[in-house]
Parts: sequence; C-alpha cells; structure tokens
Amino acid sequence: MKSEKPILFIFSGLPGAGKTTLSQLLAQHTKSIYLRIDTVEQGLRDLCNIDVQGEGYRISYRIASDNLRLGISVVADSCNSISLTRQEWQEVADNSGADYVNIEVICSDKFEHKKRVENRQTTIAGLILPSWKDVENREYSPWKTQRLVVDTANKDIGESFTELKTILKLPHT
Repeated sequence: MKSEKPILFIFSGLPGAGKTTLSQLLAQHTKSIYLRIDTVEQGLRDLCNIDVQGEGYRISYRIASDNLRLGISVVADSCNSISLTRQEWQEVADNSGADYVNIEVICSDKFEHKKRVENRQTTIAGLILPSWKDVENREYSPWKTQRLVVDTANKDIGESFTELKTILKLPHT
C-alpha cells in the first residue's frame, strides 16, 4: 500500500478473532504508532475510577489525530463494532489529512474462535476478558462501507499476517 500521507489502519473484530496480534505485528512492520483501546480504557478505569463507555475511543481519536498530523501512521486496535465508531475513526483520518484503511479480522470457525476466547490470557493488568457468552452477545453491526477482511480461522499467525500484508500490498520483508 503506497501512500504519501500517513495511514490510519483501523482494525475491528470480535474479541479473540486475532486483531490485537495482527495489529501489533502491522505496527512493528510499518513502524507505526500502536493504539489499543483496551489499554486506554483500562487506564481510565484504574486511574480515574470511571465506568468507561465511549471515553476510551474519544481519547484515542485525539491521540491518533495528533500523530497523523505529524505524518506518523497509526494502527488502531479496537472491536470497533458499531457504525458510529467506524465513522468516527474515518473522520479522524479525514480531518488529519491522512489516508485510512478499514481492516476487519474474523474467525469464521466458531469452535476455534470459542477455544481462543476461553484460553487467552490478558496482557493488560486488571483487564477482565470477555467470556464466550459475552462475545456471542456483543453488538456487532454489519459493515456498510468498504473494508479488507482477514479470516484467521485454521491459520497460524504467520499465515494470517502474510495474508494481511498481501491485501495491503506491503512488502513481505
């Protein structure tokens, strides 16, 4: 993916699909800022003792905008499960003079997805991970705009990341 402007890589997908792992690898590969909503939201819980609703996204939009305006690409890692947040991320890019790409990470094998959710460990102190029931019941709006889709089912992370680099037209080094 060639761009003269910074790029906002907007990840979305249900917990356990593989978006955090892929977004971290993409941030390393492209030397972009990595911005994880779970980290911001847990920080708000821990430091401000608030019941987080949309505050984590809104703070993250500001951080992303600051970096995009400096010409630095940003990888945004969040469930991004509703049309409102998807539109707001795109507006962050537009208002910052950046390009953006929506990347939805899915795991089409329900049994594999469930196993991942039930066996994963948190990397954020204090973060309570959702149960499989929470994932199944999560609001996740159908997409109405263009996005790239990476299905991580029955693939290891290397294969999934190679697929992501291919669809983004990034070098495979």
